[in-house]
Amino acid sequence: MLFKYKAVDEKGINKEGEIDAATRDMAISALQRRSLVIISIVDQEKKKSLFELSFFEKVAMKDVVILSRQISTLFEAQVSALKIFTMLSANSENKLLGRKLTQIADDLQSGISISGALARHPDVFSEFYVNMVKSGEETGKLTQTFSHLADYLDRQYSLTSKTRNALIYPVFVVVTFFVVMAMMFVVVIPKISTIILSTGQEIPMYTKIVIALSNFFVHYGFIVLIAIILLGIWIWRLSSTEKGQIYIDKVKLTIPAVGNLFRKLYLSRIADNMDTMLTSGISIIRAIDLTAEVVGSRIYKDILKKVLEEVKAGSSLSAAFEKYPELLPGILVQMVKVGEETGSLGTILKTLGDFYKREVDDAIDTLVGMIEPVMIVVLGLGVGILLVSVLMPIYQMTGSM
Repeated sequence: MLFKYKAVDEKGINKEGEIDAATRDMAISALQRRSLVIISIVDQEKKKSLFELSFFEKVAMKDVVILSRQISTLFEAQVSALKIFTMLSANSENKLLGRKLTQIADDLQSGISISGALARHPDVFSEFYVNMVKSGEETGKLTQTFSHLADYLDRQYSLTSKTRNALIYPVFVVVTFFVVMAMMFVVVIPKISTIILSTGQEIPMYTKIVIALSNFFVHYGFIVLIAIILLGIWIWRLSSTEKGQIYIDKVKLTIPAVGNLFRKLYLSRIADNMDTMLTSGISIIRAIDLTAEVVGSRIYKDILKKVLEEVKAGSSLSAAFEKYPELLPGILVQMVKVGEETGSLGTILKTLGDFYKREVDDAIDTLVGMIEPVMIVVLGLGVGILLVSVLMPIYQMTGSM
């Protein structure tokens, strides 16, 4: 709930603002912990415009990356946790994140642990994040933990952003191709076909096909548009179900070239997540469980859940991985086995994480380098064939005059 308050601080300066709290009493307690004397506090239903709706308000991964780096730096400077979150809440450019940090600071002041305060905001701080912080509190290595978290989130953000951006270009080219073709069929070809048909001469078969397609899109194009919209809605609804997510994740891994990219991306996440957690003192069981939740693929999540059960039953991690050779390659299994035998599993996983990150970078460069010329050639051929189909009869007509 949101409360609007008016208060006076220790120096007698009037203060007013808004505070989020579960109840009125909790809001009053939070303000009193800031050494404020409350004049009035009113429960306020915040009226928001369309663009201020909570649906549009979110904390992006980039914001969490920057926040983690700031927390790490301030911990290294020996600043107290309460002061860190109070300072960051006041200076946050993201309003939603600022409110979250204010609530965390209030929770810290009331005696709740950092991990406990963060756990109250699962939409910003994942279970993985909270468990890392909890491990740091238990081992007394919070500074190192936030440093590991900042480095880890930075790597994941960089990797995810590069992958996403690499896929934007081919999607843009494909959309452009279909828009250009639609404009040709609906606007250009009908005007030219009128000239061709008015001559009464024999028209080549390929030109008849193009004209027939043009007539179809002119008269029934709205049906195609509705079908595309319905298909988009169906895919969106399918992706919101568990079976749909599994199907989409399977498709991702089977698309030529793109599937290899996603496979290496997930392997990089698995190795990097487990390395970060094991380095921070989290048990192998908990590391596997949390990695399954953040890997980003239902296929790999199911595999990791099965691996978790086998490890709980006494199997080694490498032996459990070995049962899924189609998605967990031999090099990963062998490296993990070496790490287990030498007692350096964390180091091996770090090496694997770096290796697969480079593999993802190479796969992205290869994909972009391959798609760009192919798309340009396909676009050129499509437009060229259409133009030849309608311009050739006109050329023949003018040549016979």
